[in-house]
Amino acid sequence: QMQVQGSGGGLVQAGGSLKLSCAASGSHTVGWFRQAPGKEREFVASETWSGATAYADFAKGRFTISRDNAKTTVYLQMNSLKVEDTAVYFCASGVMSSLNWSRNWEKYDFWGQGTQVTVSS
Repeated sequence: QMQVQGSGGGLVQAGGSLKLSCAASGSHTVGWFRQAPGKEREFVASETWSGATAYADFAKGRFTISRDNAKTTVYLQMNSLKVEDTAVYFCASGVMSSLNWSRNWEKYDFWGQGTQVTVSS
């Protein structure tokens, strides 16, 4: 069974940066989602096995998803962080043929345990 493990969260001041990592081997699409207290889980970014990427509007220009050469780790570089980015961030993996599907959390089969990102003002 495939395992997915996310890490790299922490506390950062507004305007700062964090880089999250997701260990997710296999030829799958990997996505990042987040969930703030009292809010629904929302899509952040995704990358297919072939390298196609998708971003939520709030992430465009600030967040970058990438995969290492061995394709065993997917990163989410988050810059210019805002207080409203505070949430638990989850990485997930799944097999899907459409990049558009990667925005839907229900399309993913394997989930990491989540890592807390807290942005202070």
